[in-house]
Amino acid sequence: MSRSKAKKFDCIAFKRSAQAKIYAETKRLSPQEEIAYFRDRARSGALSKWWATVRARSGTATLRRAVSR
Repeated sequence: MSRSKAKKFDCIAFKRSAQAKIYAETKRLSPQEEIAYFRDRARSGALSKWWATVRARSGTATLRRAVSR
């Protein structure tokens, strides 16, 4: 017998909302502008410290090659 708890947080709804916001902000951008948008978000967003650690470990050139593919 399993008990289900009432959801306090709907992960799928949150994900879809975030995707819709990003789409609205990027839908009219050129490919180069879109890359710049995501790079800026990576530098200034919640994961910016993590990205800085990744860059430090792997080198900036490696990261740029991976992003440009």
